Amino acid sequence: MLYTLHEMSHAALTPWQLWASFNASAFSHPFSPLSYSPLSRKIAAGSELFVRITQRYQKPEFGISTARVGGRETAVSESVVLDKPFCQLRHFERDLAGRKGRADPVVLLVAPLSGHHASLLRDTVRTLLPEHEVYVTDWVDARMVPLIQGPFHLDDYVDYVREFISFLGPDVHVISVCQPTVPVLAAIALMAEADAPVKPRTMIMMGGPIDARRSPTAVNNLATRKPLSWFKGNVIDRVPAKYPGAMRQVYPGFLQHMGFVAMNPSRHANAHQDFYNHLVKGDGDSAEAHRRFYDEYNAVLDMPAEYYLDTIKTVFQEFSLPKGRMFVREQLVRPRAISKTALLTIEGELDDISGNGQTESAHGLCTSIPEKMREHYLAPDVGHYGIFSGRRFRETLYPRIRGFIRRHA
Repeated sequence: MLYTLHEMSHAALTPWQLWASFNASAFSHPFSPLSYSPLSRKIAAGSELFVRITQRYQKPEFGISTARVGGRETAVSESVVLDKPFCQLRHFERDLAGRKGRADPVVLLVAPLSGHHASLLRDTVRTLLPEHEVYVTDWVDARMVPLIQGPFHLDDYVDYVREFISFLGPDVHVISVCQPTVPVLAAIALMAEADAPVKPRTMIMMGGPIDARRSPTAVNNLATRKPLSWFKGNVIDRVPAKYPGAMRQVYPGFLQHMGFVAMNPSRHANAHQDFYNHLVKGDGDSAEAHRRFYDEYNAVLDMPAEYYLDTIKTVFQEFSLPKGRMFVREQLVRPRAISKTALLTIEGELDDISGNGQTESAHGLCTSIPEKMREHYLAPDVGHYGIFSGRRFRETLYPRIRGFIRRHA
């Protein structure tokens, strides 16, 4: 019912959005006489702000067509190398024709399945590309997956990661950002336990809830204050009939987006007010920066209900992995089985999603990894998104990641 009401509200707003869009253009276009009225900039700015607040945002493209490799601008092509019902493994292939002998490390970048699209890691991919062969997990919006494909549980997520690692071979380096640190650690532990022929060279875990009991954040507290039955009854809904995944149970992306905004409402309100002021003043660069950020931030996807509820229960309520009680398809996950994969954990000092110590706790679980193959870094004055994007990531964190990968390649 909640999903249906959401769709109805969007439909009801459509005429107003069209009118606001017309006003935004009519009061700003240089060939329109309305743009020369005394209040034209304020009307245009207010109209555009209304459209941006109420519109539906589509999945953004990665939009990476080139990378500077070895000092030369190199073409990059994006392709799907494994197509699963709930995830596409994307390869960003660099045109290295004529550069014989160049063999950069292969990186599997495991993007979060936590509301945003994998394109949120665009800056991570762009930074890695000059010196790495990059593959990314691009999770599919659950409302686009037909019901006939069946459910998707946390166990299925672990299976996908294992399959992707096996596909990429024994020289792969796995980077997991935020939510996937738990299933990635589980996947690599199970592969080590089974003595699989393919074991990653390194696993780099960034800002993830390995042990959500440490330095709990608002996200952690919400999960522990409410019983699992509350989440089932209040945030799970069925996909409306207009989508391919009609009748599939999901945690809707618009609810996740509301949760994101509710964590820092004043910051978002101030950002929108600043956007309005930038438009009124004619500060196009600042306004465009706002558009780029919120085009990404406001584009959300639905998560399969089974996976979402499994994650709430396993990671945030029962703390199964750090307690040694996490099972995947009835097999106990033993991180201490990992001995040949090097471990680097990275946290942001100001992270308000995964508190300090949550990711570092992986070292206490992976006791069979030699000390010389383990590192931890706490990035000063860095928040959650700064762990994987932005200037500080490029200048401070990426060099550490690059060096760690090469030391253990």
